[in-house]
Amino acid sequence: MSTGLFANGLRIDMEITTELPSKDRSSSLESHDNPLIWPLLSILKSENKSWKIHYLLSELKGQNLVDELDSDSEKDLFKRNFLIMNALYQLQNMLFPKQWLQVKSMDIRLMDWIPKGTLSEFNNDAPLREYYLDWTNYDASGDVIKEMLQSFWRKYTDYIGNEPDLCDREQALALFELSIDASKLDIRKRWSKLALRWHPDRPDGDSAKFREMCSAWQTLR
Repeated sequence: MSTGLFANGLRIDMEITTELPSKDRSSSLESHDNPLIWPLLSILKSENKSWKIHYLLSELKGQNLVDELDSDSEKDLFKRNFLIMNALYQLQNMLFPKQWLQVKSMDIRLMDWIPKGTLSEFNNDAPLREYYLDWTNYDASGDVIKEMLQSFWRKYTDYIGNEPDLCDREQALALFELSIDASKLDIRKRWSKLALRWHPDRPDGDSAKFREMCSAWQTLR
């Protein structure tokens, strides 16, 4: 559809679709839920500025959400950066078309408008995005990745003051307004939608409701 948006006081007319190009491809690579998505959203919303990836890493470490991932310092840095970039690209997909998350290692910023040339930029960045969304490029087995992300989830739920496993599967599905036979894909899509809806740093977000959704997701994931 065609829409008019404002950026720095100037009206920008451009064609916007409800999904980004190649999004189906990207979604197929997001085989693991990355809990760093949600603290990163809070960090990006906390200050309206350009972030560098190492500054974001420092913020996450300050919240005790990221531990050492490898005894080799170079591999450790790569893995931490991979997790952050993966989370940022997943978040970029979630927020579009209402907001634009620019993902460049030295210029990461959240915008309330869609800048001119965004779709062209998105296409140009496709190879890098697909690399970071593909978990096979993370130097670890599938089981190790799942264990690591589960550890991140425990740290994050502790950080936001959440108590895990407060409901059973049937209650969790009811909170998600899904049927008992909902597929894993349906559950994941609903989680992404509800997490964005209730995240405390989103408009009309609610901390208590977000914690409730996190508990349900922990039961269902």
